[in-house]
Amino acid sequence: MPFVRISLPKKLSLETKNNISESIHYALIAEFNIPKDDYFHVIEELEPHQIKYPENYLGVSHSEEIVYVQIIAGQGRTLEQKKKLYNQIATKISTATSILINNVIIVLLENNGLENWSFGNGEIQESTHLKKL
Repeated sequence: MPFVRISLPKKLSLETKNNISESIHYALIAEFNIPKDDYFHVIEELEPHQIKYPENYLGVSHSEEIVYVQIIAGQGRTLEQKKKLYNQIATKISTATSILINNVIIVLLENNGLENWSFGNGEIQESTHLKKL
């Protein structure tokens, strides 16, 4: 059920963009136990002047190849699952591409997955992989 928005430099190759998306998706499968076909990603290609970042923040350096990953997902995951997800995403991206692990910024937004989603037909679909709160 996660919706993923990936904001990244336009200059990156299509292969790199696809590898980033797939890295995120497979990390979500492994750590959040989402179904394989639960694949809803938007890739935003941005010009250099549209991406703002500090060169160093909280002891982590960043460069012009910074990638922002915003994930909207239903509630029900533990802190440990979230930590593992962030690590898996950053590691998979840095392994599959030239993007350095320190240039992967992740933001997770959670909502009540039972009523805040419609995947078509103007209806709320029942998700079977989330805990009911």
